[in-house]
Amino acid sequence: MKRILLIVAIIGLAVTASRANHPWLTQVYDYQPAPGQFINTLPVCSAGEPKDSVLARCRANICGYADTTTATVRGQTYTRIDTVWAQSMVSLGGYGGYIIVGFDHPVVNMHTYDFEIWGNAFASERTAVGGSCEPGIVMVGIDSDGDGVPSAGDRWYELAGSEYKKPTTQHDYAITYYQPDENKQQTPSTSNSALNDTSYIRWTSNETLNPDSTSGWMSRNVYHSQPYWPLWLQDSATLTYRGAKLPCNYIDMGNNGGNAYYVQYFYDYGYVDNLPNNTGMTSAGDEYMERLVNPGFKIDWAVDADGNAVNLPYINFIKVYNCMNQYLGWLGETSTEVAGGIDYHPDAEMPEQLTGDVNGDGEVSIADVNAVIDIILAGGYSTSADVNGDGEVTIADVNAVIDIILAK
Repeated sequence: MKRILLIVAIIGLAVTASRANHPWLTQVYDYQPAPGQFINTLPVCSAGEPKDSVLARCRANICGYADTTTATVRGQTYTRIDTVWAQSMVSLGGYGGYIIVGFDHPVVNMHTYDFEIWGNAFASERTAVGGSCEPGIVMVGIDSDGDGVPSAGDRWYELAGSEYKKPTTQHDYAITYYQPDENKQQTPSTSNSALNDTSYIRWTSNETLNPDSTSGWMSRNVYHSQPYWPLWLQDSATLTYRGAKLPCNYIDMGNNGGNAYYVQYFYDYGYVDNLPNNTGMTSAGDEYMERLVNPGFKIDWAVDADGNAVNLPYINFIKVYNCMNQYLGWLGETSTEVAGGIDYHPDAEMPEQLTGDVNGDGEVSIADVNAVIDIILAGGYSTSADVNGDGEVTIADVNAVIDIILAK
């Protein structure tokens, strides 16, 4: 028996070390939270801290890392490399706050649940179809200019969740927050002792579905007394965010120790921090609503700015932003949390690049002509845009893409 266990251990050490791609998130490219009660604490940040330092703290909270173990058996040393999830969180704050993350490899479209981004949603004790649900919309990006980081030349697509086509979703929403005076006299609530500043951070929006929600305040509560404005963005008098906004999803189900008992109902699918995490860390497949967990996201859900479905063979970047402008009294604002992520198929083979498919959407069209022109105007270069293979991106590559389109 001991001999069998020893062989299994050696196999485990050798096989685990052969993994080509890291399954967990490894990159945080950008983090721009909106104000909120967990800002400057998830992660902890300080005034004047450089942005690079803030991003490093985000990586420490939600990205994976390699844990190397060595063992010597009968004089032979074996190395095992485990990839470990950091298992902490980053808060995006109020509406619009976002984070851009990625893996150490492109995520291949396997036409199933391709990846998952975890949150901290949970079901209520009073109902299984709601609880803490603070949804964030997922955008996926293609590294069109080939520079390895999200930039102006890249293409982004929304993963259309269950609320995308509903009339209660506003797709052109914009909100502006105004930096507060941290030293002003507070205006505490007279009806709720949990609030100690009801006119803390002012905001305005272009709300069209509810005319009474074009302006308001983010209150400060007694549970979180630190500044809610991102401390490293103190030079910004205002912060503006744009995107889609989902309808409010909460009800008050009664008393909770003297406070209201708020329940935020789950949406059907397609949002971060919407449903409890799939703790099995594997795709839940078609058992999605039966298990009431979030099985992940399908690249096949991608749509362009006009809502048209697009075929993406792979993606390079993932952006999550809070799509709710909702305030729940003593509980504070609805704030999406991101708690890591996994590629379900980290070793999937990359599809062959289609010549002329500059934007990576799986076909050659006028959109690729525009993509080449964008790269030329930006003075950049990418291998996909160098259609004729002469080592540079010029008008000749524009003509080459047009020739491919005409030859269809």
